[in-house]
Amino acid sequence: MRSVYRGLSGLITLGVVIQLAVVAAAWFLILDDVDNGGVFDNNTRNWGHDVHSVVGMTVIPLLAIALLVVSFFARVPGGVKWAALTFGAVVLQIVLAFASYGVPGLGALHGLNALAVAGLAQMAGRQATKAAAVPVAVA
Repeated sequence: MRSVYRGLSGLITLGVVIQLAVVAAAWFLILDDVDNGGVFDNNTRNWGHDVHSVVGMTVIPLLAIALLVVSFFARVPGGVKWAALTFGAVVLQIVLAFASYGVPGLGALHGLNALAVAGLAQMAGRQATKAAAVPVAVA
């Protein structure tokens, strides 16, 4: 179970990296379209935005829920705490995404919180790695 816990935390971190890459690609695609005479409006979307939406609204939240569930069985010292913090940061990330449509300045917090999600997931993974190095006593 520790390896599953570690794997889930790694996938969450990878998900954040993918999010950063695709949202950057999305905006550079828009800038390129505008430079070539395209129009930027409410209907402007591209593959980068689509991937960002799917990964951010489906994949990462499901991984965070799975990490939290697995944390109760993985016997990782502090594992439940790190999984819960990661899950909380993911929930906050979704709230910030929706709130940023009404208050665009919150978009900066959305970007910063993404780094917190990655950092918390990495800490969870490190805890699992440290726990794997210590043999488990059999009762």
